[in-house]
Amino acid sequence: MKATIIEAINDALHEEMASDDRTVVFGEDVAESGGVFRATEGLLEEFGGDRVLDTPLSEIAIVGGAIGLAAHGYRPVAEIQFSGFLPPAFDQLVTNASRLRWRTRGEITAPMTVRTPYGAGVRALEHHSESLEASYGHLPGLKVAIPSTPADAKGMLTSAIRDPDPVLFMEPKHVYRSFREEVPEGEHTTPLGEAAVRREGSDVTVIAWGAMMHNTQEALADLPDVDAELIDLRSISPLDRETVVTSVKKTGRCVIVHEAAKSGGFAGELIATINDEALAYLEAPVRRVTGFDTPVPLLSMEDYYIPHPPRIEEAIVETVEY
Repeated sequence: MKATIIEAINDALHEEMASDDRTVVFGEDVAESGGVFRATEGLLEEFGGDRVLDTPLSEIAIVGGAIGLAAHGYRPVAEIQFSGFLPPAFDQLVTNASRLRWRTRGEITAPMTVRTPYGAGVRALEHHSESLEASYGHLPGLKVAIPSTPADAKGMLTSAIRDPDPVLFMEPKHVYRSFREEVPEGEHTTPLGEAAVRREGSDVTVIAWGAMMHNTQEALADLPDVDAELIDLRSISPLDRETVVTSVKKTGRCVIVHEAAKSGGFAGELIATINDEALAYLEAPVRRVTGFDTPVPLLSMEDYYIPHPPRIEEAIVETVEY
């Protein structure tokens, strides 16, 4: 079937709830209205109010409830309406979810998924457009997954729900409905922690994830003379270091694209990995194309903040010609 990212997410939720009655879905407005982006549409009608629940306006309670349910054998899928609202529950992720297996020496685990749309580009208000994936990728015990395609959205969400440990599933809302692609019907899984090489090349390695994959693909389409290798990172944690390092050793050059602020962004971790394992192969400094060290601006200024194709193209050309 051909589906958008939001339709693929909805399909994954239907599939997993139908196949495992331990799977429950809850969050703000996910039941009666089907979620603010309609990701949970139809779940209440099919599975009932015991398994699909609207919650109070409390991210701490939503994530804390998921931890309790997971520890008692359920497979909770909690929705945080926008990733900018997740920081109040950061303590739950740090103190409880990410270290429950460690604290109990494996006797208790937290097989839970926290879904949340992230990123800018939809003209949202304050706290609706953050890209804080690096903060969560820093937590040992918490997996952080970011799909960029409908097929991966379904496959990675299915894998997240089935995973024995907590997974933060960050959905690039800017491309929720931007395009359709073939998505396998029925059971479909995509492993967490494995990057995808979207395009092979020899001149430069370009790494992106989420909505920035599409801006990067557009930029490369305008550079027909550049033989770029494009890596979709897909998981921030666990990080597929092998795919990144192997590619950089082949090309000798690298450009990293993310819409989060530059300072402390995940590009820094990737550069450190490249320096540790492939420094002798580099023929140019690794370049970053990122958001700026400011809050995401409102309305039309978003277009200046987000790494759009012209900025990405400039960085790629400068790196190749260095």
